[in-house]
Amino acid sequence: MTQAYNHLNHSTWDCKYHIVFIPKYRKKAIFGIIRRRLGEVFRDLAKRRESQIEEGHLMGDHVHMLISIPPKYSVAEVVGFIKGKSSIWVAQNVERKAKNFAGHHFWARGYFVSTVGRDEEMIRAYIKHQELQDKQMDQQTALFYK
Repeated sequence: MTQAYNHLNHSTWDCKYHIVFIPKYRKKAIFGIIRRRLGEVFRDLAKRRESQIEEGHLMGDHVHMLISIPPKYSVAEVVGFIKGKSSIWVAQNVERKAKNFAGHHFWARGYFVSTVGRDEEMIRAYIKHQELQDKQMDQQTALFYK
């Protein structure tokens, strides 16, 4: 496997993170126009912080992304920027049509982050197939409780 490194003026780096965050109250709010356009919004916002979303998937009640962040930015800064600006985008583009969003507070406060090293391919596959795995778990749970 060939390793492609990123470069800044005085450093060579490969910093990738698996990030998961949820809408406020874990509502299944990521659907319709939000689901169709949010990936594009996330990618644009990441570029503004010189970051790149390598892989991503929007579920009804959470977001998974594999993101490459240069070492000059903290993970908290980039994730906070993406969540804050995307929340404003949701308020401007969706809130006017559906009033059940609470202002510019679309996302819950916290997030999950894990560094990605040798497990990058496994994490990429997990993100790609997350929706299928969730559906299978829901079916198994339904059969168990019948």
